Amino acid sequence: MYILVRDLLTVRRMKIALAIDQDRIAPLLDTTRSFLVLTVGQTRTMAREQVFLADPDPVAKARSIIELGARVLICGAISWPLEAMLSAASVQLVANTSGATEEVVAAYLSGTLTEQAFLMPGCPERQRRRHRHRGGARYNPC
Repeated sequence: MYILVRDLLTVRRMKIALAIDQDRIAPLLDTTRSFLVLTVGQTRTMAREQVFLADPDPVAKARSIIELGARVLICGAISWPLEAMLSAASVQLVANTSGATEEVVAAYLSGTLTEQAFLMPGCPERQRRRHRHRGGARYNPC
């Protein structure tokens, strides 16, 4: 699961990054370069900044997201290598998310981002993918 709004009560300030494409959540993290970074605390936004990442390389992208100080990343689809890099750095992912950026932010802050309305089309529920390599089980793309 991801950091819920109730958990913000114990955190003074926390950064949340959203992968964006214009005014919506970007459908694929791996190809987006625009991010909205919010500093939130006590269920409200304290600061917001739009960031453009120049390097499309997945390793550089993961490093940049980590350097932004984001504890949570809200995004659409994500490749498993990029997911693994971010998870290893303790960035909590809220993947397979879709919708207008401001609606997603409001839903996250109110604790309702888990609703079906914010899932990417074709994804029955939020779940972690399981990866096995070399002939093992395929992972669920959602």
